[in-house]
Amino acid sequence: MPEITCGARTWTVSGGSNLLDALNSAGLNVPYSCRAGSCHACLVRCLKGDPQDARPDALVADQRMQGWRLACQCAVTEDLSIAVYDPAREGLAARVEGLDWLDGQVLRLRVLPERPLRYRAGEHVLLWSDRGVARPYSLASVPGEDPWLEFHLDCRNRGAFCDSARALSMGDSLRLGQLHAGALRYEPEWQTRPLLLLAAGTGLAPLWGLLREALRQDHLGPIRLLHFCRGVSYLRASLERLADRHRNLSIEWVDSEQAPDRLQSIRATSRQEIALICGGSGFVDDCAKRMFLAGLPRGQVLSDTFLLREVET
Repeated sequence: MPEITCGARTWTVSGGSNLLDALNSAGLNVPYSCRAGSCHACLVRCLKGDPQDARPDALVADQRMQGWRLACQCAVTEDLSIAVYDPAREGLAARVEGLDWLDGQVLRLRVLPERPLRYRAGEHVLLWSDRGVARPYSLASVPGEDPWLEFHLDCRNRGAFCDSARALSMGDSLRLGQLHAGALRYEPEWQTRPLLLLAAGTGLAPLWGLLREALRQDHLGPIRLLHFCRGVSYLRASLERLADRHRNLSIEWVDSEQAPDRLQSIRATSRQEIALICGGSGFVDDCAKRMFLAGLPRGQVLSDTFLLREVET
């Protein structure tokens, strides 16, 4: 049976064991969220040996050359020497610059990294609290416009990171993991094409950044944003001000209970329309299916799914 070495510890596992499970069964508490290779929370470094990787394309070439792997996607087929991700060593320090409760349940967190971070609107990053709790969050900020990185945290329910976030104060320190690009983005060549933005809950966060990025680049085509939410949208006032300044932007608020009926009535305004979708898995699946039925090609329906599991370490 293959052996795994991590620090001063060495133990044997069954051949073909999932690396994440093997590490956590040994008490190393490697964080994870999606187990699908999307959130990048379970990043580990292979110092010796190479596991069988089901998603080699999930990391960029430079990361793989340095030995980084996503533990959830790896099977142990030979002896391995592993180093777990250390946010104090590999992460980027950031200082809390803003804490605002937008509706009593959504915390707008703004942090300032110790050095500038290059990113595109719509990307996400792993946040580490000083208690060693990690969670992937989408960026709601716009590069070149906002001096900080902005995140919208849904704190309706108890969870490891949300509990830590509730205790944050101005000036506190967090660590940032590596940036990761999902499907959501804005391309300059879309400038004249219609855009349809569909968000549920804090799935609005990356679309808020992408919307402002599109308008910053003087998007000429019509933009429709539908926010599916319980009660009043937590960004309603900000979105209304934006719509007042941009005649090509229309905003609609949809109560969550009316979501199925409203989704069924959505029509594409053009075969050229780009649909950007973010929310929970059920919402994203329903929206994507509706847009395909409405006649949009798959390449024009871009979505990211929010992960509901809190990550503890």
